[in-house]
Amino acid sequence: MFVVAPSGNWVRQLRRFVQPPSIARCELCGSVIADAHPHMVDTVGRHLLCVCPDCAATTEPGESRLRRLPPKVRRLENFNLTDAEWESLQIPIGMAFMFHSTPQGRVVALYPGPAGATESLLPLAGWSDLVARNPALADLDPDVEALLIDRIGERRDYYLVPIDRCYALVGLLRKHWRGLSGGTEAWQAIGEFFTRLRGSVGVIADWSHG
Repeated sequence: MFVVAPSGNWVRQLRRFVQPPSIARCELCGSVIADAHPHMVDTVGRHLLCVCPDCAATTEPGESRLRRLPPKVRRLENFNLTDAEWESLQIPIGMAFMFHSTPQGRVVALYPGPAGATESLLPLAGWSDLVARNPALADLDPDVEALLIDRIGERRDYYLVPIDRCYALVGLLRKHWRGLSGGTEAWQAIGEFFTRLRGSVGVIADWSHG
């Protein structure tokens, strides 16, 4: 279980997501599940649940509390985000994800770091302008789908992803980051993550923990 909570609580909650038990079980029925398994979002309790395929299939997409994650990763071609807009978010690392939080009633911008995920201020007007220039964002599914931004080095890649991909990335940094710069192991893991993500565009697949 991973709680989508304010940044001060994320370190404690991420520990279970980064270091799952040796035998993973569905959090709804208790059956043993594979390392790569579906996730669902409890929009009221604001956390991710590891579930078996059968339980994932029992909940309708519009169900009020338990929501299935969207099945595919989509890469956004010709995405329009200026360097000035990116810099205004004051994100110290070239990665971030944004999603509409129903409990908070607004779009939340977060970036992964060695202590978990940290929220960056995202003015409503800034998001509205971004949606106006990038209409695909208007269809972002609240609570379960995120805009994932990869601006590491020279890359300028943007994806619409199930939100568990974002927390898998957060888990990778928590697990591998060393010192101030992260270290070779962390950046190698991050590079492998985005390589795998690019390869999964348009493919229906479950996701294992980072």
